[in-house]
Amino acid sequence: MSALALNSAGLAQRLPELRAGDRVLLSGVIYTARDAAHKRLFQLLDQGEPLPFALKGAVIYYAGPTPGQQGMAVGACGPTTAGRMDAFAPRLLDLGLAAMIGKGERSQAVVDAIVRNGACYFAAVGGAGALIARCIRTAEVIAFDDLGCESVKRMEVRDLPLTVAIDSLGNDLFRQGRAEYAVDIIGGVRGAAEIYV
Repeated sequence: MSALALNSAGLAQRLPELRAGDRVLLSGVIYTARDAAHKRLFQLLDQGEPLPFALKGAVIYYAGPTPGQQGMAVGACGPTTAGRMDAFAPRLLDLGLAAMIGKGERSQAVVDAIVRNGACYFAAVGGAGALIARCIRTAEVIAFDDLGCESVKRMEVRDLPLTVAIDSLGNDLFRQGRAEYAVDIIGGVRGAAEIYV
């Protein structure tokens, strides 16, 4: 299966086409934010202050990239376990966030918010931070510089390889994979039992 080339600009309009398991090459502008940055974003929201970037149609990558070297925009930039942001995601989705990038499963509350808002959760390959860094053209700290690697960065990416983990209909690649595996295991056990009977 070939990957679908998408751009973050206008991504929200393309999300209804995507299905869990689809491979994507994402280009355009994305923003990094992990736990500490999410806490600060929520403080700004609670105080009625403006956020460092517009949420409407935005993509947040759960990552804390290391400093770039040898002409690279960043060093390693692998995904953070997305479940750590589950307490924050529904509110951000309700405020217009189009997509999130991370690794691992999401809570049912996040899945419900994805469906409610026609959003998407992309999975990036864990352990491939140095390879992912090759897709990052620019990286600029735009907020919370004191957080170091966990500051909010505006990054321009080209052909960032992702997989649709949860689509706008709530189809969940993690749950589907487990269900398919269970069927294969049960079928395999039955088949093996029949051979030895």
